[in-house]
Amino acid sequence: MTKELKTGLIVVIIIIGFFWGFNFLKGHDLLGGKAREFKVEYSKIGGLNEASPVTINGLKVGQVKEIEFNEAPEKRGQLIVTFAVENDFEFSKNSIVKIYSPNPLAGSNLAVVPSYDGELATSGDILKGEMEESLFTSIGERLDPLQTKLEKVLIGADTLFQRVNDVLDKQTTNSLKNSFTGLELTIGDVRKTLKSVNALLDSSAVDFNKTMKSASKISEDLAKVTDTLSKANIGEIMRSTEKALSSVNSMLDGMDQGKGTFGKLINDPALYNNLTSMSKELEELLREMKLNPKRFVHFSLFGKRAKAYDDEKNKNNETSQ
Repeated sequence: MTKELKTGLIVVIIIIGFFWGFNFLKGHDLLGGKAREFKVEYSKIGGLNEASPVTINGLKVGQVKEIEFNEAPEKRGQLIVTFAVENDFEFSKNSIVKIYSPNPLAGSNLAVVPSYDGELATSGDILKGEMEESLFTSIGERLDPLQTKLEKVLIGADTLFQRVNDVLDKQTTNSLKNSFTGLELTIGDVRKTLKSVNALLDSSAVDFNKTMKSASKISEDLAKVTDTLSKANIGEIMRSTEKALSSVNSMLDGMDQGKGTFGKLINDPALYNNLTSMSKELEELLREMKLNPKRFVHFSLFGKRAKAYDDEKNKNNETSQ
């Protein structure tokens, strides 16, 4: 075999290998058997592309062959996805072909949800398609109304700040500055007051400690007195006191009944009358001595006698001399 023939064979093998590899990457298996092809119509495909795998119950059974726009005028903008199933697994025309995303970072795949009711699906049939919303699609749909509300809030906040800027003119700004200056001075005065209060509390704390020490000493003395009282025979003292009070009560009862010398003196009416009469006569004697002293101390060279006692003048405090 000449070198030219060998070179030609190698080039042909390379071209065939390149063609097969290119089609394999696109999802066309030239060495495989004849596959069944189905079509599905979608309004959006969510990242699905040609050569995306097709699965049934998680098992890969084929891949997407072609994605094109629907040329019918009434369905303009709709997408027709053609996929091939190389497995002999049979399902009915009522089966659903769902677009799903296995994970947030991967592209979309096709999953055939098989149904066994009705007529079996054959190559070229158009099946019903659905799209399973991914995590990011759901988040996006939920964020859309939130974004609208947030925009309204931002517009309202912008209007509010604009009105605040209108209110805060130069005069109002100066007034606020003066208010803050006054507030700062007030805070300074409050700090000075707090320092004075702290100093007062410190001095009061010293007096309080002295008071507590005095109270502690008083408590100790009271404890000693209490201990002494607890050791004393209080019961015996009370019994002795009760006997003494009984004796005094007996003595007072006897005095009230006229028993004994003191009882007779208290209860004898004749003694009371005599004492009253004696007091009255003593009073008259003292009045007479005051009005007529010469009658009691008399001295005369000529023998003159003192005048006799006059009861009437004595009662009227008049002298009889």
